[in-house]
Amino acid sequence: MTSRFMLDLFVGPRTLESAALLVAAVAACCVAGQPLPLFLLDNHLPYPAAILQVFGVVCHRRRRRDRRGRFGKFRHPRLKPPPGLLAGVVCKVRDASGNLLRVRTRALFGRLKTIRRRIRQLRIGRQVNTAHIERFNGTARGHVARLGRRTRNGSRLPVALQWALWLWRDLYNWVRPHAALAGRSPAMALGLAEELWTVQRYVNHPVHVSDLQRELWAEQRELLLKPALDARKRKKVLPTS
Repeated sequence: MTSRFMLDLFVGPRTLESAALLVAAVAACCVAGQPLPLFLLDNHLPYPAAILQVFGVVCHRRRRRDRRGRFGKFRHPRLKPPPGLLAGVVCKVRDASGNLLRVRTRALFGRLKTIRRRIRQLRIGRQVNTAHIERFNGTARGHVARLGRRTRNGSRLPVALQWALWLWRDLYNWVRPHAALAGRSPAMALGLAEELWTVQRYVNHPVHVSDLQRELWAEQRELLLKPALDARKRKKVLPTS
C-alpha cells in the first residue's frame, strides 16, 4: 500500500481456492530475510485457512494426562501462523435489511496493538482498515469498462476479463502516474523503474520467457500452495510386480 503496486488480480468466485491463489501470489513476492507482509482483510471466511495453507508452520500439540497420570493418545499436529505474521480483519455489522450499523476490527493473527503500531509505521492510518483497497476498487471500475455495474461492455468469457485485468494491472503499475506518489508510478515508488513508461514502451518490452522458466514458476506455485502438514507426510511406496 505504501507504493500502490498491484501484485495480482483473480477473476472467479470467492472460494478457498481463489483465496489461496491470491495469498500464494503475495508469498511469491516476499523476499527471504524480510519481515512478513501485513494483511488487512475483510471478514471473508476462507482467508484464515488460505493464509495458514501458504504461510502456516506445523504445531505439535502436547499429550494430555488423565486422572491417573498416564499420557493419552498422540494428538494430530495442526498449522499455526509463523512468528511475525500480522493480519487484521474489518468486520461490518449490518441489520436484516443490509444497512451498515457499525464497523468492528479485530486481530486474526498477532496482537491488535502490534498491528496498529505496524500500520502507523507504514503511514497508512492508525486503525485496522481496508480504505486503500476500497479506493482501488473504485479506480478499477472507473478505468476498466468491463467492471462497470451497468454497462454493455461486459465480458462473456472469464478468460477475456482476466486478461483485460492483467493488462490494466501492468499499465497501472508502470504507465499511470499516481497523485498520492507525487506523479510517480507505483513501479517508480518501488524502485523498479526510473521514469514513467509509455504505452509504446510497455508494448515493445520483451516479456517472453522460456518453457523451462514457466515450468519452474508453476512448480514454485505448487510448493506455495502445498500446506506444511502435507509436505511432512511420507509418500506411500506402491508395490511393484
